[in-house]
Amino acid sequence: MSNEATESVCRRLVGRTAVITGAGSGIGLATARRLASEGANVVCGDIDETAGKAAAEEVGGLFVRVDVTDADQVEALFKAAFDSYGSVDVAFNNAGISPPDDDSILTTGIDAWRRVQEVNLTSVYLCCKAALPYMQRQGRGSIINTASFVAVMGAATSQISYTASKGGVLAMSRELGVQFAREGIRVNALCPGPVDTPLLRELFAKDPERAARRLVHIPLGRFARPEEIAAAVAFLASDDSSFMTASQFLVDGGIGGAYVTPE
Repeated sequence: MSNEATESVCRRLVGRTAVITGAGSGIGLATARRLASEGANVVCGDIDETAGKAAAEEVGGLFVRVDVTDADQVEALFKAAFDSYGSVDVAFNNAGISPPDDDSILTTGIDAWRRVQEVNLTSVYLCCKAALPYMQRQGRGSIINTASFVAVMGAATSQISYTASKGGVLAMSRELGVQFAREGIRVNALCPGPVDTPLLRELFAKDPERAARRLVHIPLGRFARPEEIAAAVAFLASDDSSFMTASQFLVDGGIGGAYVTPE
């Protein structure tokens, strides 16, 4: 479906405010575009001021520079959303890293481990903690936390801290989804398969063999497009997913269901 068609058909988020971390590129940028096209007021949080501002300008939203590992800055992000638009309806806690020094447990140092945990897991804790009071006062809200398909299955090509951090995001999302369900707040973990983003391209450009080894396990035979993941976020953000909470939402091209893939 083209962007024009999407805009004419889907207007599920009119008048709602969506906060997106990591909005400057990849899945975050694609989601900012998609949620804006569905009528949301979009608040673009990113540590990269240039990319974040460009995203916000493109979608007619608000940019807030944020280091998602800093509790005060995270609180300021959600306060800015509320002060500007009067509500916090959707929190897409998406910012994350996958650095090359996060590898096998036998070679990954403790500093690399801690950095990935801070950015990928602690940041989601901080964002949920900041968003929830606004949603409690409203009696409604949708929190979508970016986990990964590696949160539900193992890989011999390990990135140990990344995998562990995404498992933590999945477990935390389930817990929060149960805890706040009767307050009208839904919390779900989005579990994408490999996505064709700058982060993935940088990782695999250095090691094409590593990319090929992963690609063979995807039944659809390709990596996801960011727009496909953004469509899943839009579904989870909208009332179309009103009976979904505490769930793991796999968008993985069939990886999780495969044993032998097509030739």
